[in-house]
Amino acid sequence: SNKNSYMINKINLNHSLIFFLTINLLTFVFYYLKVESIPPFICLFFILTLGISHGALDNLKGKKLFQLLNFNKFIFFYPTYILIGVSVILLWINFPLIMLLFFLAIASYHFGKEDTQFLIKNENSFIQFSYLLKGLLIIFAPLHFHFNETVSIFKFLLIENEIFFSFLGILEKYKLIIIGILLSSLSTIYFFCKNYNFDRTTIILDYFSILLLNFHFEPLTAFTVYFCLLHSIRHIITLANELDDQNIKNGLNLFLIKCLPLTTLTIIFFGLAFFWLINQYSLDNVIFKLIFIGLASLTFPHILLEYFLEKNERKTN
Repeated sequence: SNKNSYMINKINLNHSLIFFLTINLLTFVFYYLKVESIPPFICLFFILTLGISHGALDNLKGKKLFQLLNFNKFIFFYPTYILIGVSVILLWINFPLIMLLFFLAIASYHFGKEDTQFLIKNENSFIQFSYLLKGLLIIFAPLHFHFNETVSIFKFLLIENEIFFSFLGILEKYKLIIIGILLSSLSTIYFFCKNYNFDRTTIILDYFSILLLNFHFEPLTAFTVYFCLLHSIRHIITLANELDDQNIKNGLNLFLIKCLPLTTLTIIFFGLAFFWLINQYSLDNVIFKLIFIGLASLTFPHILLEYFLEKNERKTN
């Protein structure tokens, strides 16, 4: 309903404003303290709890999709979901560069869409492409502000292709990375101006928050703060509203209860992977692999599920 949409927009606007002010305060304090990063294990903790919890209702979305498809064998959902996740990991081990590029493209689209979609009424192909461009800021900002640290992360993720690194070096040398940031900026301006209302200030606040984060903090810290405190919380607000569109507080309580099983299961899987990898790599190396390859293995089934659910919901409406 329009009333419900108005409420969600206001909540998200307040959230963006608080996030923006918090980032400004954090940047000021950390600059004064000469701190540019949070220890990787703390980043991993936040991503495993607050970060991944925003996808922890995928089992409920899976039930909804199965109902729409008139397929009553829900027992197949978990094996299929896990199989897709494991397949992503195996493909990454064998084709790391292809999977990295694919993941960066998919993640950019996902971030651009999830952080903006609540403001958009009618989606078309151009809007979908604009989501991708908007989300590219998450990829290009760390490359622009902290090039060497970002390249080091890619190397942790099994990337050994010298041509790829040479190409990145050329982009850095001739300052071509800024083109990606400009394209993302144009997409942000487009979303802000299209059918303008004050709620779209959210888009501008988020844009400057992400730039400020990546300007001051190292890539892992910037990504963790963005992923947990902006992207995940925004998605959780949407899910809470779906659980109870009359009382957002009750919706949040329901979310906390319902997200526990899958969040706990995911933490267990990550824990097992940690103990397996720690005998082969250094602690920081293991953490980077868990965060980014682990997130990729969760992102692909998550996005596929949302795609098929949206597609089938449109058919029934």
